[in-house]
Amino acid sequence: MAESWVNPLRAVEDRRLPRIAGPCAMVLFGVTGDLSRKKIMPAIYDLANRGLLPPGFSLVGFARRDWADQDFAKIVHDSVSEHARTEFREEVWAQLAEGFRFVPGEFADDVAFETLRSTLAELDKARGTGGNHAFYLSIPPRFFGDVVAQLKKHGLAEPHEGAWNRVVVEKPFGHDLESARELNATLGQIFPSGSVFRIDHYLGKETVQNILAMRFANTLFEPIWNSNYVDHVQITMAEDIGIGGRAGYYDGVGAARDVIQNHLLQLMALIAMEEPTSFDAESLRVEKQKVLASVVLPRRLDLTTARGQYAAGWQGGEKVVGFLEEEGISPTSTTETFAAITLNVENRRWAGVPFYLRTGKRLGRRVTEVAVVFKRAPHLPFSATQTEELTQNALVVRVQPDDGITIRFGSKVPGTSMEIRDVNMDFAYGGSFTEASPEAYERLILDVLLGDPPLFPRHEEVELSWKILDPILAYWAKQGAPEQYASGEWGPEGARKMLSRDGRMWRRP
Repeated sequence: MAESWVNPLRAVEDRRLPRIAGPCAMVLFGVTGDLSRKKIMPAIYDLANRGLLPPGFSLVGFARRDWADQDFAKIVHDSVSEHARTEFREEVWAQLAEGFRFVPGEFADDVAFETLRSTLAELDKARGTGGNHAFYLSIPPRFFGDVVAQLKKHGLAEPHEGAWNRVVVEKPFGHDLESARELNATLGQIFPSGSVFRIDHYLGKETVQNILAMRFANTLFEPIWNSNYVDHVQITMAEDIGIGGRAGYYDGVGAARDVIQNHLLQLMALIAMEEPTSFDAESLRVEKQKVLASVVLPRRLDLTTARGQYAAGWQGGEKVVGFLEEEGISPTSTTETFAAITLNVENRRWAGVPFYLRTGKRLGRRVTEVAVVFKRAPHLPFSATQTEELTQNALVVRVQPDDGITIRFGSKVPGTSMEIRDVNMDFAYGGSFTEASPEAYERLILDVLLGDPPLFPRHEEVELSWKILDPILAYWAKQGAPEQYASGEWGPEGARKMLSRDGRMWRRP
């Protein structure tokens, strides 16, 4: 396997210095999709702009378009101009654009894949990419099998000596446990497990990675990170937008499959996991898998889950239509746009601490956060009137949009009387570091090219996540239509009752 390029003058590796990918080419299937235009291609330019790609890095687009290389370059240029995080520099663009190639064709087109093979061979010679190829499948999962079979058929899956071939797939990783196993088997027949990278872009976010730093680089939090002190945990991913133009994808998938199965269960695993022996990929996976394997569903799913569909309402001062009135959605659709579930982690650390996960569209605002809510003090030597505005202590990890950490605790109000109210101690990335956080796709694409897999879930984690979610989806499928909630609100009444039965309430971020 080829290693990433290392400066020979560095006798001892300094981890403060950035790692630079070695010679390689990336083939991007699905270059015309929103994800490619808004995230992948801008992230590639941002990596080049930061000096993290080798001079000969090459990008090959594959799509059903009658384009020449310069047409593809124009598409990339437009995407970069609109969505790149870093400033546009002509000299960086000129060097990057020299490595652009485009192959027109369909996934069943043998001639197109022969052209792809010869194009990569030409780049290996002309650009020095060294036979190192990453195949990024930014396409619907139903086509994964077709593409990887073609890669194998045309000799593109087997690496040459001293080189590597890797495949990158986007979520969803299956539709349920059975389809996830089929997908894993399809990929595993052609690429070894260490060469399959499953992208969960939430794991590439700086704030998500900071969960590990916060927990294990400090002595402040770990002693109270257990059921002796934690009352419950809330994990929220809320969006203020509707489905937009994604009706074809979203209907039949829904909020639980789209977000809970991957993003939220991964966040829960990072919050609940034990300290790993190291931060290499295998050690992290072992601890995350232990958490997912310890999850037990409550017996009464009718009382501990909730689902809903957004109805017409007001969002951002505008009148918006309901989910069933969206273009391309059947008026009888039972697909949920809001999902909330209760999970129990049955191990010594977390026994008795419920984890509440929720996600939804057309909610009050766009926010993703993890709130660890602590138990009340066993004794308060104050009168009830002195603490009537005091709630439970909480540590809140804000993943987006204002990434940082907030600690909520009680403090005395200035004055002669003893009155205690909640105050916040806040850490914000933007106020503490001079460098802006890179986009998640920058980190993840670079890790693919480096062959560094800690932030990518393995198939065992994917299958464990489906084992958790499948019984809930099966129960919901028997319940008919989801509950309606007005756009701009925080979900259906059933979600509020889900927590109120336990004497708790959702946070209003």
